[in-house]
Amino acid sequence: MKILVTGGAGFIGSNFILYMLKKYSNYKIVNLDKLTYAANLKNLKEAEEKFKDRYQFIKGDICDESLVDKIVSESDIIVHFAAESHVDNSIEEPDIFLKTNIIGTHTLLKAALKNNKKRFHHISTDEVFGALDLNGSKFDENSPYDPRSPYSASKASSDHLVRVYYHTYNLPITISNCSNNYGPFQFSEKIIPLFILNALRDKRLPIYGDGKCVRDYLFVKDHCRGVDLVLHNGKIGESYCFGGNTEINAIEMADTILKLLEKPESLKKFVDDRPGHDRRYAIDFSRAKKEFGWEPEISFEEGIKKTIDWYKDGKINI
Repeated sequence: MKILVTGGAGFIGSNFILYMLKKYSNYKIVNLDKLTYAANLKNLKEAEEKFKDRYQFIKGDICDESLVDKIVSESDIIVHFAAESHVDNSIEEPDIFLKTNIIGTHTLLKAALKNNKKRFHHISTDEVFGALDLNGSKFDENSPYDPRSPYSASKASSDHLVRVYYHTYNLPITISNCSNNYGPFQFSEKIIPLFILNALRDKRLPIYGDGKCVRDYLFVKDHCRGVDLVLHNGKIGESYCFGGNTEINAIEMADTILKLLEKPESLKKFVDDRPGHDRRYAIDFSRAKKEFGWEPEISFEEGIKKTIDWYKDGKINI
Protein backbone atom coordinates (compact mmCIF):
# COMPACT_ATOMS: atom_id res chain seq x y z
CA MET A 1 0.00 0.00 0.00
CA LYS A 2 1.37 3.39 -1.01
CA ILE A 3 -0.23 6.46 0.55
CA LEU A 4 0.19 10.01 -0.70
CA VAL A 5 -0.04 12.42 2.21
CA THR A 6 -0.33 16.08 1.25
CA GLY A 7 0.90 18.64 3.76
CA GLY A 8 2.81 15.96 5.61
CA ALA A 9 5.42 18.36 6.99
CA GLY A 10 2.74 20.28 8.86
CA PHE A 11 1.45 19.63 12.35
CA ILE A 12 -1.25 16.99 11.87
CA GLY A 13 0.23 15.54 8.69
CA SER A 14 3.60 14.79 10.27
CA ASN A 15 1.95 13.14 13.27
CA PHE A 16 -0.17 11.05 10.89
CA ILE A 17 2.82 9.92 8.84
CA LEU A 18 4.69 8.75 11.93
CA TYR A 19 1.57 7.05 13.29
CA MET A 20 0.99 5.10 10.07
CA LEU A 21 4.63 4.13 9.51
CA LYS A 22 4.84 2.75 13.04
CA LYS A 23 1.55 0.87 12.84
CA TYR A 24 1.78 -0.64 9.35
CA SER A 25 5.10 -2.24 8.42
CA ASN A 26 4.00 -2.85 4.81
CA TYR A 27 2.82 0.71 4.05
CA LYS A 28 4.85 3.22 2.09
CA ILE A 29 4.20 6.94 2.39
CA VAL A 30 4.98 9.79 0.03
CA ASN A 31 4.84 13.22 1.60
CA LEU A 32 4.05 16.08 -0.78
CA ASP A 33 4.54 19.46 0.89
CA LYS A 34 5.28 22.95 -0.37
CA LEU A 35 7.12 23.77 2.88
CA THR A 36 5.36 27.02 3.68
CA TYR A 37 6.07 28.85 6.93
CA ALA A 38 4.16 26.41 9.17
CA ALA A 39 5.84 23.27 7.79
CA ASN A 40 8.98 21.77 9.24
CA LEU A 41 10.87 18.74 7.95
CA LYS A 42 12.46 18.34 11.38
CA ASN A 43 9.07 16.95 12.43
CA LEU A 44 9.85 13.94 10.26
CA LYS A 45 13.43 13.27 11.24
CA GLU A 46 12.35 9.99 12.81
CA ALA A 47 10.62 8.94 9.57
CA GLU A 48 13.73 9.73 7.54
CA GLU A 49 16.00 7.81 9.91
CA LYS A 50 13.91 4.79 10.92
CA PHE A 51 11.67 4.31 7.89
CA LYS A 52 13.79 5.61 5.02
CA ASP A 53 12.91 2.56 2.88
CA ARG A 54 9.18 3.32 3.24
CA TYR A 55 9.10 7.13 3.42
CA GLN A 56 9.72 9.68 0.68
CA PHE A 57 9.49 13.46 0.76
CA ILE A 58 8.71 15.51 -2.35
CA LYS A 59 8.74 19.28 -2.22
CA GLY A 60 5.95 20.62 -4.36
CA ASP A 61 2.68 22.53 -4.63
CA ILE A 62 -0.67 20.73 -4.73
CA CYS A 63 -1.69 23.27 -7.39
CA ASP A 64 1.04 21.94 -9.74
CA GLU A 65 -1.05 19.72 -12.03
CA SER A 66 1.77 17.83 -13.75
CA LEU A 67 3.57 17.04 -10.49
CA VAL A 68 0.37 16.02 -8.72
CA ASP A 69 -0.69 13.83 -11.63
CA LYS A 70 2.62 11.95 -11.59
CA ILE A 71 2.61 11.35 -7.83
CA VAL A 72 -1.06 10.35 -7.72
CA SER A 73 -0.53 7.87 -10.59
CA GLU A 74 2.03 6.05 -8.41
CA SER A 75 -0.12 6.04 -5.24
CA ASP A 76 -2.98 3.89 -3.96
CA ILE A 77 -4.61 6.31 -1.52
CA ILE A 78 -4.57 10.09 -1.10
CA VAL A 79 -4.89 11.59 2.38
CA HIS A 80 -5.26 15.32 1.93
CA PHE A 81 -4.08 17.43 4.87
CA ALA A 82 -2.45 20.30 2.94
CA ALA A 83 -4.18 23.61 3.68
CA GLU A 84 -3.67 27.15 4.78
CA SER A 85 -5.29 27.08 8.20
CA HIS A 86 -4.71 30.17 10.33
CA VAL A 87 -7.92 32.20 10.60
CA ASP A 88 -6.17 35.50 11.34
CA ASN A 89 -4.04 35.14 8.21
CA SER A 90 -7.12 34.36 6.13
CA ILE A 91 -8.71 37.61 7.25
CA GLU A 92 -5.64 39.62 6.24
CA GLU A 93 -4.74 37.74 3.03
CA PRO A 94 -7.58 35.49 1.82
CA ASP A 95 -6.25 34.88 -1.72
CA ILE A 96 -3.73 32.18 -0.79
CA PHE A 97 -6.44 30.35 1.17
CA LEU A 98 -8.69 30.22 -1.87
CA LYS A 99 -5.84 29.03 -4.09
CA THR A 100 -4.45 26.33 -1.82
CA ASN A 101 -7.61 25.09 -0.15
CA ILE A 102 -9.93 25.17 -3.16
CA ILE A 103 -7.81 25.04 -6.33
CA GLY A 104 -5.27 22.72 -4.70
CA THR A 105 -7.98 20.32 -3.60
CA HIS A 106 -9.52 20.38 -7.07
CA THR A 107 -6.14 19.63 -8.64
CA LEU A 108 -5.81 16.54 -6.44
CA LEU A 109 -9.37 15.41 -7.18
CA LYS A 110 -8.82 15.68 -10.94
CA ALA A 111 -5.66 13.61 -10.67
CA ALA A 112 -7.40 11.00 -8.51
CA LEU A 113 -10.21 10.70 -11.06
CA LYS A 114 -7.85 10.56 -14.03
CA ASN A 115 -5.69 7.84 -12.50
CA ASN A 116 -8.26 5.07 -12.10
CA LYS A 117 -10.36 6.76 -9.41
CA LYS A 118 -7.92 6.63 -6.52
CA ARG A 119 -9.28 6.45 -2.98
CA PHE A 120 -9.40 10.01 -1.59
CA HIS A 121 -9.71 11.07 2.04
CA HIS A 122 -10.17 14.76 2.77
CA ILE A 123 -9.30 16.34 6.12
CA SER A 124 -11.66 19.14 7.06
CA THR A 125 -12.55 21.16 10.14
CA ASP A 126 -15.44 21.90 12.47
CA GLU A 127 -15.18 25.56 11.46
CA VAL A 128 -17.12 24.90 8.24
CA PHE A 129 -20.26 24.55 10.38
CA GLY A 130 -20.11 28.10 11.73
CA ALA A 131 -20.78 28.83 15.40
CA LEU A 132 -22.74 27.36 18.28
CA ASP A 133 -24.38 28.99 21.28
CA LEU A 134 -22.40 28.69 24.48
CA ASN A 135 -25.02 26.28 25.80
CA GLY A 136 -26.61 23.90 23.37
CA SER A 137 -26.06 21.23 20.77
CA LYS A 138 -22.87 20.11 19.06
CA PHE A 139 -21.85 19.78 15.43
CA ASP A 140 -22.29 16.41 13.75
CA GLU A 141 -22.21 15.00 10.22
CA ASN A 142 -25.64 16.49 9.45
CA SER A 143 -24.91 20.03 10.61
CA PRO A 144 -25.52 22.69 7.96
CA TYR A 145 -22.51 24.58 6.64
CA ASP A 146 -22.23 28.20 7.77
CA PRO A 147 -18.58 29.35 7.47
CA ARG A 148 -17.67 32.70 9.04
CA SER A 149 -14.08 33.39 7.87
CA PRO A 150 -12.17 33.17 4.58
CA TYR A 151 -10.42 30.11 6.01
CA SER A 152 -13.59 28.23 6.90
CA ALA A 153 -15.26 29.30 3.64
CA SER A 154 -12.34 27.89 1.66
CA LYS A 155 -12.50 24.61 3.59
CA ALA A 156 -16.26 24.41 3.13
CA SER A 157 -15.77 24.91 -0.60
CA SER A 158 -13.19 22.12 -0.73
CA ASP A 159 -15.55 19.79 1.16
CA HIS A 160 -18.26 20.45 -1.40
CA LEU A 161 -15.85 19.79 -4.26
CA VAL A 162 -14.89 16.46 -2.75
CA ARG A 163 -18.55 15.47 -2.48
CA VAL A 164 -19.19 16.61 -6.05
CA TYR A 165 -16.51 14.21 -7.29
CA TYR A 166 -18.27 11.40 -5.48
CA HIS A 167 -21.77 12.20 -6.68
CA THR A 168 -20.86 13.23 -10.22
CA TYR A 169 -17.85 11.05 -11.03
CA ASN A 170 -18.17 8.21 -8.48
CA LEU A 171 -14.76 8.95 -7.00
CA PRO A 172 -14.32 6.90 -3.78
CA ILE A 173 -14.06 9.62 -1.15
CA THR A 174 -14.48 10.13 2.56
CA ILE A 175 -14.30 13.32 4.61
CA SER A 176 -13.52 13.90 8.28
CA ASN A 177 -14.24 17.04 10.26
CA CYS A 178 -12.29 17.47 13.47
CA SER A 179 -12.19 19.87 16.38
CA ASN A 180 -9.07 21.84 17.37
CA ASN A 181 -6.04 19.55 17.40
CA TYR A 182 -3.11 20.03 19.76
CA GLY A 183 0.09 18.18 20.54
CA PRO A 184 3.68 17.83 19.27
CA PHE A 185 4.86 19.74 16.18
CA GLN A 186 2.11 22.38 16.20
CA PHE A 187 3.22 25.74 14.85
CA SER A 188 3.37 28.57 17.36
CA GLU A 189 0.57 30.67 15.81
CA LYS A 190 -2.09 28.43 17.37
CA ILE A 191 -3.38 29.14 20.85
CA ILE A 192 -1.87 26.24 22.81
CA PRO A 193 1.72 26.46 21.55
CA LEU A 194 1.50 30.26 21.63
CA PHE A 195 0.40 30.26 25.26
CA ILE A 196 2.98 27.63 26.24
CA LEU A 197 5.90 29.34 24.54
CA ASN A 198 4.92 32.80 25.76
CA ALA A 199 4.56 31.53 29.31
CA LEU A 200 7.96 29.81 29.16
CA ARG A 201 9.46 33.13 28.03
CA ASP A 202 7.51 35.16 30.62
CA LYS A 203 5.66 36.95 27.82
CA ARG A 204 2.00 37.92 27.87
CA LEU A 205 -0.67 35.46 26.76
CA PRO A 206 -3.01 37.33 24.36
CA ILE A 207 -6.69 36.52 24.92
CA TYR A 208 -9.22 37.69 22.31
CA GLY A 209 -12.18 39.77 23.46
CA ASP A 210 -13.75 38.57 26.71
CA GLY A 211 -11.89 35.25 26.48
CA LYS A 212 -15.08 33.22 26.68
CA CYS A 213 -15.12 31.76 23.17
CA VAL A 214 -15.15 27.98 23.58
CA ARG A 215 -13.26 25.38 21.53
CA ASP A 216 -13.24 21.60 21.68
CA TYR A 217 -9.68 20.22 21.88
CA LEU A 218 -8.54 16.88 20.44
CA PHE A 219 -5.09 15.38 21.00
CA VAL A 220 -3.50 14.86 17.60
CA LYS A 221 -2.78 11.14 18.07
CA ASP A 222 -6.47 10.49 18.69
CA HIS A 223 -7.24 12.31 15.44
CA CYS A 224 -4.67 10.22 13.53
CA ARG A 225 -6.29 7.07 14.89
CA GLY A 226 -9.66 8.29 13.68
CA VAL A 227 -8.40 8.99 10.16
CA ASP A 228 -6.82 5.54 10.07
CA LEU A 229 -10.19 3.99 10.95
CA VAL A 230 -11.99 5.95 8.23
CA LEU A 231 -9.43 4.87 5.64
CA HIS A 232 -9.92 1.20 6.46
CA ASN A 233 -13.55 1.05 7.61
CA GLY A 234 -15.31 4.23 6.52
CA LYS A 235 -18.27 4.17 4.14
CA ILE A 236 -17.45 5.63 0.75
CA GLY A 237 -19.12 8.96 0.15
CA GLU A 238 -19.64 9.64 3.85
CA SER A 239 -18.19 12.07 6.38
CA TYR A 240 -17.13 11.48 9.99
CA CYS A 241 -16.69 13.88 12.89
CA PHE A 242 -13.92 13.57 15.49
CA GLY A 243 -13.93 15.63 18.68
CA GLY A 244 -12.02 15.67 21.92
CA ASN A 245 -14.99 15.99 24.28
CA THR A 246 -13.07 18.85 25.90
CA GLU A 247 -14.68 22.28 25.72
CA ILE A 248 -12.50 25.05 27.13
CA ASN A 249 -12.50 28.81 26.68
CA ALA A 250 -9.38 30.93 26.24
CA ILE A 251 -9.27 32.09 29.86
CA GLU A 252 -9.46 28.52 31.13
CA MET A 253 -6.77 27.48 28.65
CA ALA A 254 -4.45 30.26 29.81
CA ASP A 255 -5.09 29.44 33.48
CA THR A 256 -4.38 25.75 32.90
CA ILE A 257 -1.09 26.38 31.12
CA LEU A 258 0.08 29.02 33.59
CA LYS A 259 -0.69 26.73 36.52
CA LEU A 260 1.16 23.76 35.02
CA LEU A 261 4.17 25.95 34.26
CA GLU A 262 3.96 27.67 37.67
CA LYS A 263 3.66 31.08 36.06
CA PRO A 264 1.66 34.07 37.38
CA GLU A 265 -1.86 34.81 36.18
CA SER A 266 -0.69 38.37 35.54
CA LEU A 267 0.75 37.12 32.24
CA LYS A 268 -2.78 37.05 30.81
CA LYS A 269 -3.52 39.98 28.49
CA PHE A 270 -6.89 40.74 26.92
CA VAL A 271 -6.68 42.07 23.35
CA ASP A 272 -9.21 43.25 20.76
CA ASP A 273 -11.40 40.46 19.44
CA ARG A 274 -10.85 39.31 15.88
CA PRO A 275 -13.54 39.88 13.22
CA GLY A 276 -16.14 37.14 12.89
CA HIS A 277 -14.90 35.28 15.95
CA ASP A 278 -17.15 32.24 16.40
CA ARG A 279 -18.44 31.80 19.95
CA ARG A 280 -18.27 28.03 20.32
CA TYR A 281 -17.29 24.86 18.48
CA ALA A 282 -18.04 21.37 19.75
CA ILE A 283 -18.18 18.00 18.00
CA ASP A 284 -20.57 15.10 18.50
CA PHE A 285 -18.52 12.02 17.55
CA SER A 286 -21.25 9.47 18.23
CA ARG A 287 -21.21 8.18 14.64
CA ALA A 288 -17.50 7.34 14.82
CA LYS A 289 -18.08 5.69 18.18
CA LYS A 290 -20.97 3.63 16.86
CA GLU A 291 -19.30 2.52 13.61
CA PHE A 292 -15.65 2.20 14.69
CA GLY A 293 -15.70 2.20 18.47
CA TRP A 294 -13.67 5.40 18.28
CA GLU A 295 -13.52 7.88 21.12
CA PRO A 296 -10.70 10.02 22.51
CA GLU A 297 -8.23 7.95 24.50
CA ILE A 298 -6.04 10.80 25.73
CA SER A 299 -7.68 13.14 28.22
CA PHE A 300 -7.02 16.85 28.07
CA GLU A 301 -5.20 16.67 31.40
CA GLU A 302 -2.80 14.05 30.02
CA GLY A 303 -2.53 15.59 26.56
CA ILE A 304 -1.75 19.11 27.70
CA LYS A 305 0.99 17.82 30.02
CA LYS A 306 2.52 15.83 27.14
CA THR A 307 2.33 18.90 24.92
CA ILE A 308 3.92 21.20 27.49
CA ASP A 309 6.73 18.67 28.02
CA TRP A 310 7.35 18.53 24.27
CA TYR A 311 7.60 22.29 23.94
CA LYS A 312 9.82 22.49 27.00
CA ASP A 313 12.43 20.02 25.85
CA GLY A 314 11.37 18.56 22.52
CA LYS A 315 11.08 15.07 23.94
CA ILE A 316 7.77 13.23 23.89
CA ASN A 317 6.73 9.72 22.98
CA ILE A 318 4.10 10.15 20.28
